Amino acid sequence: MKLALDTSSYTHFCKGDLEIKVVIQQAERIFLPFVVMAELRAGFMAGSRTSKNEAVLYRFLNSPRVEILFADEETTHHYARLFFQLRKQGTPIPTNDLWIAALASQHHLFLLTQDAHFDHLPQILRPYTPA
Repeated sequence: MKLALDTSSYTHFCKGDLEIKVVIQQAERIFLPFVVMAELRAGFMAGSRTSKNEAVLYRFLNSPRVEILFADEETTHHYARLFFQLRKQGTPIPTNDLWIAALASQHHLFLLTQDAHFDHLPQILRPYTPA
């Protein structure tokens, strides 16, 4: 399985969440969307353990299975379609999460997330739905 992580799933993984850890360990490839990287680093800077958190992230990124995923022109089409769908449904989600969903959609990735608002996008593949 090819897996994209959102910020919540990476954070839960680092905190030792067993369910998240198992899914990540079983993944063939792991993608961290650029937006997740930005959110993580913003959180690191706002906290008191910036250097430690950066070191943990650096080790994670150095795994041969892990890759940062960037948006391109095709991503903007996925973003627009998802944005329109959510608007019609009356269920908007945060902009950063829309970018994450667009990248997962574009690259046919399973999205590992703890955020329920992704439930408004049933076409986004999920390895499981958190309780």
